[in-house]
Amino acid sequence: MTPDEPLRALKGTAWAIFAISIWAGWMVVTRLDLGRSALTVHDITAIRFATAAVLLLPVLLRHGAFARSVGFGDTALMVAGAGAPYALVAAAGLLYAPAAQAGALIPGVMPLFAAALSVLILGETVSRDRLAGLALVPVGILLLLGTGVLHPQGERWIGQLLFLTAALMWATYTVTLRRSGLKPLHGAAVVAFWSACLYLPVYLLAPVARGIANASWGSIASQIVFQGVLTSVVSLVAFNRAVTLLGASRAAVFASLVPAMAAVLAVSVLGEIPTGSDIAGIALVSFGVLLGSGAVSGLRRARAARSAAQPNA
Repeated sequence: MTPDEPLRALKGTAWAIFAISIWAGWMVVTRLDLGRSALTVHDITAIRFATAAVLLLPVLLRHGAFARSVGFGDTALMVAGAGAPYALVAAAGLLYAPAAQAGALIPGVMPLFAAALSVLILGETVSRDRLAGLALVPVGILLLLGTGVLHPQGERWIGQLLFLTAALMWATYTVTLRRSGLKPLHGAAVVAFWSACLYLPVYLLAPVARGIANASWGSIASQIVFQGVLTSVVSLVAFNRAVTLLGASRAAVFASLVPAMAAVLAVSVLGEIPTGSDIAGIALVSFGVLLGSGAVSGLRRARAARSAAQPNA
């Protein structure tokens, strides 16, 4: 161990926790403002990508507005998977179902979809450890959805279905970004730019629900900061920094905490009390993501490599 390794680990941990706090908080803040302000799903989406497009414009000017390595079709898939369509679907789900379930079903199920798409499209293989972890995710989903499927509670099932759709969309973006070879910040800039160009004219001219004129400046400012700055830009930079300091596998351990953190924030901020099956489902999804990310096996290999590199006493 080098003298600066503990400090690097501490810094990497801080960056990772900062990033996942933003991811978990996005769901809670969005549901909070949809419930208490005049802002609609359409307003929040417009604010998010207008802000992000402006902030990421220097990146776009430097690297270009298209993913040239994969062409127009995959660029469109990236924009749909992580841009305005994704944001509309995910935010609409929060109108019907709790933020804690969004925290479990979107970041929790996304690795399952991403693994399946990676095998089908990229020809990747999935290790036995990752398969075991990914197999736990559907069990957690059934615990979250089982009671609602058998005994539907109002329109909650609509939100749950939208969360699963959002997870599939984000997984499509993840796999397409990997195939494109774009750096994450460039990918985010492409998504923000084209989302703003394509969605904002529709938002301004089409007869969609808009409440921004009646919303308080505080609500608008909070969405600019949280949606456009923190979620779309800062969280990406923070997690990339964590990967640099910790390594991909160790950083992925923290990403698996998003479902549990979203549930805790939902209780403290929104007063959403999860049921026993919700808690069990969130725990299984979190543990499944931890194993499915490859973080545990990666840490095991790294530990074995360090042990092999140490001189015999």
